[in-house]
Amino acid sequence: MKKTIALITGGYSGEAVISYQSAATIEKHVDKEKWNCYTIDITPAGWFYKNPSGEKTDIDKNDFSITLEDKKIIFDAVLVGLHGTPGEDGKLQGYFDCLNIPYTSCDAATSALTFNKRYTVAVAAFAGMSVAKSLHLFKNGTVTIPDILKVLKLPVFVKPNNGGSSIGMSKVNEAGSLQAALDKAFKEDDQVLIEEFIKGREFTIGVFTAKGKVIALPITEIITKKEFFDYEAKYLGASEEITPANVEEPIAEKVRTAAKNAYAIFNCKGIVRIDFIYDETSGQPFLLEINTVPGQTEASLVPQQVAAMGWTLQEFYTTLIEECFTK
Repeated sequence: MKKTIALITGGYSGEAVISYQSAATIEKHVDKEKWNCYTIDITPAGWFYKNPSGEKTDIDKNDFSITLEDKKIIFDAVLVGLHGTPGEDGKLQGYFDCLNIPYTSCDAATSALTFNKRYTVAVAAFAGMSVAKSLHLFKNGTVTIPDILKVLKLPVFVKPNNGGSSIGMSKVNEAGSLQAALDKAFKEDDQVLIEEFIKGREFTIGVFTAKGKVIALPITEIITKKEFFDYEAKYLGASEEITPANVEEPIAEKVRTAAKNAYAIFNCKGIVRIDFIYDETSGQPFLLEINTVPGQTEASLVPQQVAAMGWTLQEFYTTLIEECFTK
């Protein structure tokens, strides 16, 4: 019998718009011969399934089920396509754990940890990985601009500590622009991370598990037309994304090794995308962040990497679903 899968999308943050685009790609490529797939929209106004005619059916949160035509549908697994909270920060993963429903993403602890950019780089540094020097600020804290400049050298990146899609992020080249960047980031989050700029090549790489084996996808190099790889560069075409990256094999192997190492250190599951800056001076990849629910839109990087590996998205999503049952 075919198993029944819930594809979750939506969310409670500004990333919901990307979640809907990712879910559209995933739904299009899920193998309907193998799985019965229902797209579940999780919003602040409610959780529901919308049928092809547009009628909504509420989710029973007691057991994460729906009832259609007097038939109760229980989900065998959850395919996570929800970016931001509550699908990428561990909240829903903890809920599914309580219900004993397997899912395709990292577990609750890893999701919560990696959603916090400061804690991610702190753990990575503790494990011996190279990371940028940084400061962690809180909205009602007492750290001043002079305090920041005593610790960090310009230019710096200022970004919301929790979140993704580069929303609220700025690159600051001069001290006079720092306060505006902080204000912008604090509009998105109560915590902000400030990181020193590392000059180098920007690489990103997807890592996933198939039949118990950790696989690194082909590397993508990001060459942005903007000051950095911001929302416009990511989703509106203001960047060049070269997949597979035109990079010397010794450098590529360092990035792959660092990515697999991070996957193991953080006990990742499913597909994650890990971003690095390769510092040519030190000859080391510096970890920037780990995305535990990477984008699956037509413009997203992981689908590009899957294609470069020679897989179809249908094969890829089937592998993710099958692997989640082995956890």
